[in-house]
Amino acid sequence: MHDQRTHGRDHEDPAPESHSVDRRAFLMSTGAACLGCLGCFGAGGTGALGAPAPPASRRRSQDPSQQAPLRPSGSSTGAPDFTPIREIDYYDRLPEQKIQCHVCPLDCTLKPGETCFCQTRTNVDGRLYSRAYNNPCILRVDEVEKLPLNHYRPGTRTLTIGVGGCNLRCLYCQNWQMSQQLPDKLKTFNMTPDEVIAAARKQKIDTIAFSYTEPVAFFEYALDIAKKAKKADMRVVMATAAFVQTEPLIELARYVDAFTVSLKGYDEAFYHRVTGVQMAPVLEAIKTIKQKTDAWLEIVNLIVPRYNDDPDTIEKMVDWLHTDVGDDTPIHFARFVPMYQLSNLPKTPVQALEKACELARNAGMKHVYTSNIAPHDDTNTRCAKCGSRLIERLGFKVLSNSVKRGKCPTCRTQLPGVWS
Repeated sequence: MHDQRTHGRDHEDPAPESHSVDRRAFLMSTGAACLGCLGCFGAGGTGALGAPAPPASRRRSQDPSQQAPLRPSGSSTGAPDFTPIREIDYYDRLPEQKIQCHVCPLDCTLKPGETCFCQTRTNVDGRLYSRAYNNPCILRVDEVEKLPLNHYRPGTRTLTIGVGGCNLRCLYCQNWQMSQQLPDKLKTFNMTPDEVIAAARKQKIDTIAFSYTEPVAFFEYALDIAKKAKKADMRVVMATAAFVQTEPLIELARYVDAFTVSLKGYDEAFYHRVTGVQMAPVLEAIKTIKQKTDAWLEIVNLIVPRYNDDPDTIEKMVDWLHTDVGDDTPIHFARFVPMYQLSNLPKTPVQALEKACELARNAGMKHVYTSNIAPHDDTNTRCAKCGSRLIERLGFKVLSNSVKRGKCPTCRTQLPGVWS
């Protein structure tokens, strides 16, 4: 059994303010979303639907002394203030109806009535249940490039799901209004996994995306949706901060086709100061995805002025990526937009993003991008061998794509990625 946490999406524009619409209205709407997206819809109602929870599995507890100095919340008295539907898969039962969650490295230990730091898992009479299940607060159509993913079926659309809660506390969170809330206390769609698949089919979309908030926090809901998607011959992609235990990550990766991992910096002090969690588990998760799963992987690094824009640190990060992850892994350097508790900072200078790209290329990384600035040549995809421009983009919109069966039409070099 397990617990988890989330991060607010920090590498691009925040989700637009939601407006009420019921599920039927969404399913009946047209799928017109070429440039931009349908917007974020929120339907009133936080009741829970769904099938009985599957049998819970068990794993050995981690050393509690390694738990981060973050604490769960909630009262240990009274009936639950939500409808328990889906039991968590990764947790241990302890004496006196306590439990210890093992979705993310925090390993939260909870008394009855308490909720994990991620705000998405609550101890109900000695059993751990998800508050996130069936409760998406974001449901929108996006380009796959918005995750960002530049080497995964360019120009295709996704039905993107986000749920409240997060296991990080990023000072610059772009979607803090959702990521820092109990998921069942927001305006939500109240959609079962089957209904999510039906919504995608109605929009003629064959890819489900988990983004805007942290999928690790709604792991159980994401996992069940991903399983349904695979049975429906659909694709699944995911943007995550990857602060997650190895076992649940590998299980989820069986059903996820591509990951974008937000590597927020390359310094433990920075991670503790700005996100509230450790960096080491994130690096381990990145290596796990690359080395132990079949999923495609891209990395995004948000450059925050005066916090993680030091060239020496960026150089160390790209050297690690080159050595431990691989030179064919695309990396996106994203522009910071003042937000939340760092609203006093300036936007990232374009020159800082270009310098980061230069450092990455000097380290041997073959596919280096900028994000959140347009137009800019570094949003385009070029052949790493001959330099031909293969995919031209304006922001997240693909203007032209000359890749043929995954190859450069000029020199026939195979491009890393998924192209069909």
